[in-house]
Amino acid sequence: MIGGKTKMAGIMGWPVAHTRSPRLHGFWLEKYGIDGAYVPLPVAPNKLEQALRALPVFGFRGVNLTIPHKEAALEIVDSIDPLARRIGAINTIVVREDGSLEGRNTDAFGFSENLRLAGYENGGRPVAILGAGGAARAVVAALQDMGCKEIRIVNRTAARAQKLAAQLRLFEDKGNIIRIYGWNDAPIALAGASLLVNTTSLGMAGQPPLEIHLAPLPREAWVTDIVYAPLETDLLRSAAQKGHETIDGLGMLLHQGRPGFAAWFGKDPEVTEDLRRFVLENT
Repeated sequence: MIGGKTKMAGIMGWPVAHTRSPRLHGFWLEKYGIDGAYVPLPVAPNKLEQALRALPVFGFRGVNLTIPHKEAALEIVDSIDPLARRIGAINTIVVREDGSLEGRNTDAFGFSENLRLAGYENGGRPVAILGAGGAARAVVAALQDMGCKEIRIVNRTAARAQKLAAQLRLFEDKGNIIRIYGWNDAPIALAGASLLVNTTSLGMAGQPPLEIHLAPLPREAWVTDIVYAPLETDLLRSAAQKGHETIDGLGMLLHQGRPGFAAWFGKDPEVTEDLRRFVLENT
């Protein structure tokens, strides 16, 4: 039941019906006995500023943002945390006591926590990333902060990968070496890598398959896919068959939700197997 004291938050997207975030936050709200609600908010791109400015009016603590709002929100919020500015995208907004809007990015945290808890440690070794879209920016930022010294981006369009590198200021701020490869040069990027990350939508349910040969990847390398529907993608299945340690993409989704939940509802929630099963139901 929603009452006058209910703490409100939600997720804005266009469309937004597909998101699993209401199940995620709803699970935590019930588990911790918090008088709160987390609702999907379908907001068209031309209505984003109007919708965000209405959050404090309607008593919302904040929202998550999903496609296509993550970059557009940068020009709307009143302040942006350094990581979100570095990544160039916002996925979490916190309404402050004075009604101002603070933009944050928790995708990088979600990615790094998913790897850390699985047992992966970079140790300065090269990493190969497939894709150069919005998700790749958060992944690169996370890997920078994990101490990765060489980041290899494999993308069909070199210009997009170059833009990603410029946005994150890889050379000036973090001392990384970044190498950009076309799709046909993926075997070169995989050779000697300690981790392969798929940040594209290829392999997702309803999307074209991800076609890549893993033979050049060292046997001790880890493989992770940010796709979580299906949970075991063809990439992860193939990697496991070749003896690689694999990490599915669900953990990134679950862990990226923690900082927002803590800011809105005052509790740093746990990611558990019960939560994983609940979020995956009916997918």
